[in-house]
Amino acid sequence: MTQAIRTLPGPLGPAPARCLVLCLVSTAATGAGLLLPAALGHTLDLLLTRAPATRWVLYCAAIVVLLALLDACETVLGGTVDARTTAWLRRRLTGHVLAVGPRAAARFGPGDLVARLVGNAAQAGTAPTARAALLAALAGPVGAVVALALIDPWLAAVLLAGAPVLALLLRAFARDTRECVTRYQQAQGRMAQALSEAVGGHRTIEAAGTADRETARILRPLPELSDAGHRMWRVQGRAAGRSVAVAPLLQLGVVAVAGVLLAGHRLTVGEVLAASRYAVLATGVGVLVGHLAGLARARAATARLGEVLAEPAPGYGDRSLPPGPGRLELRGVTARRGGRAVLDGVDLVVPGGTTLAVVGRSGAGKSLLAAVAGRLAEPDAGEVLLDGVPLRALTHGALRRAVGHAFERPALLGGTVEEEIGLALSSPSPARIREASRTAHADDFVRRLPRGYATAVADAPRSGGESQRLGLARAFAHGGRLLILDDALSSLDTVTEARITAALVDGGPHAGTRLLIAHRAATAARADAVAWLDGGRVRAVGPHERLWRIPEYRAVFADGGVADGGVADGGVANGGVANGGFADGKFADGERP
Repeated sequence: MTQAIRTLPGPLGPAPARCLVLCLVSTAATGAGLLLPAALGHTLDLLLTRAPATRWVLYCAAIVVLLALLDACETVLGGTVDARTTAWLRRRLTGHVLAVGPRAAARFGPGDLVARLVGNAAQAGTAPTARAALLAALAGPVGAVVALALIDPWLAAVLLAGAPVLALLLRAFARDTRECVTRYQQAQGRMAQALSEAVGGHRTIEAAGTADRETARILRPLPELSDAGHRMWRVQGRAAGRSVAVAPLLQLGVVAVAGVLLAGHRLTVGEVLAASRYAVLATGVGVLVGHLAGLARARAATARLGEVLAEPAPGYGDRSLPPGPGRLELRGVTARRGGRAVLDGVDLVVPGGTTLAVVGRSGAGKSLLAAVAGRLAEPDAGEVLLDGVPLRALTHGALRRAVGHAFERPALLGGTVEEEIGLALSSPSPARIREASRTAHADDFVRRLPRGYATAVADAPRSGGESQRLGLARAFAHGGRLLILDDALSSLDTVTEARITAALVDGGPHAGTRLLIAHRAATAARADAVAWLDGGRVRAVGPHERLWRIPEYRAVFADGGVADGGVADGGVANGGVANGGFADGKFADGERP
């Protein structure tokens, strides 16, 4: 079990003291079990010789009561330690997965992560109890052999002659069980992942009428699961069968030698009784088989948790941000996904207090750029700075206070509407939440809900656009010097989108910097400038009205019409180059080589 524990970084278990007490109680129960045969044998000898035996009878009764109490304590302690360890593992795994971010789900899959968090964590949580039980189970045979040697060395010699065979049986059983359990848990994880995918795409499945096909896909690992499960039973049955064949022979050998010694008056009847009981304890392979099976399951589950915990989480520095307007700078940023450079050496500067729209065809790297800019994803090369400080050097709190996000599909996590909007705030005020809601044009439909802002999100019927407005309200309430909108306006009608974009651009000199992933020409036209991504590179940066003259830029927009937001929209008048917003010259006009 020690090797299993080492697969997890850091110590395993929230209460080492409880684990130690459990080990002591289990060992004490084994010790009491070893005392009982000797006490019974001596009591029997006293009774046969008609000597006073009351005291020894009481001793035997006391040992039986002690065994019952220790067994009860072991059961309660074992259950408590299992529950606490499982809860500790689940908290640790959940925190680590959230710290790693999307990379964890991309590698393991959401369904497999849930299987590890629920099932594997529960199995790994039994590790301390399994270790204590195994130590006690091993102490029993060792103590029994010592007791036999104290009765007569020949009894211990007979038993030790067959010990290598039993050891080989247990070793083979542990190896085969570990392999079966690993296969079983891996098949469980694949089924959970397939089920998670099907639940997430249930509307598509229903629309396509492919429920039967998806059911077959989810259950595809079932034969492997069944085979691994049956093999576990076969391995355990084979080990138990072999031990049944070997252990009784050793027990009969011990009893036979004890009989010979009794006939030679070297042993008493009570000692023969004790020797027979110790022979049973010393060859108790069945108990060891059960404990080894539990230990193998815990070890395999621990290894699966260790795979997740080995995924490195981003580190943070110890710096805070100096006063500044929120100037964002990307220097030579390269980010790869699936072996391909989605962002390739991106250099970009967003002056503080301005709005930059990022446009490009599907797959150009817009969302990844937004994630890298807010350090929701790590670049493979290059650096991102906010007001001259690398994001890696900031503390976690300083970074998250400074950068707000809004997404295409905001996650509404189950609280009330007011709690969801104020999610990132330590002490949200109703006034701030309602102001942010009004800015996101969500206040009207929230007030129409059954309990207004106190309505539970699960009970709030809403469209995709209304969900996006709640996400935008949360981002506005968060504040900060940098606001990143990753396609967060895509589900809004054009009128609402125009109003929110205008509020972003006309937010005043202290409104912070805005990075906006845009798909509509009208949105790009209202921004102070546009960064045009093409093939993972920044092809051009400048005001929308000048980039619009380039045919390839116009082709980026599906509608492609001036009426939807070209120069005729007048968006550039809200804050383009003409108003001096980009006087530092970082946004050049026209294409870059």
